[in-house]
Amino acid sequence: MRNSNSNGFGILLVALGALVLLGVLGPLLGWLFKLIIPVAMIALGYYGIRRGNKFFGWIVLVIGVMSLIGKLSFIIGPILGIVLIAYGVSRLKNGHRRY
Repeated sequence: MRNSNSNGFGILLVALGALVLLGVLGPLLGWLFKLIIPVAMIALGYYGIRRGNKFFGWIVLVIGVMSLIGKLSFIIGPILGIVLIAYGVSRLKNGHRRY
């Protein structure tokens, strides 16, 4: 067993717990704190991949990305629509026709 004087993991757990509580209890800043958790999961997954624990790092990273996409879906849909319209207009302007 490793005996370390570093309290980094305990501080991380306390910080994540505080963020969760602020997300539940903070009605004015709740939307911001609800975005921090998926971003933290993405960062921890990336850190895990870089440190050599690829299996769990990828799991945490994918869950974080899926959660962030779910929370930002209200803005991803309209952006996707705008991109599709702009691409269609550019295709019509440039005359990309197949005969």
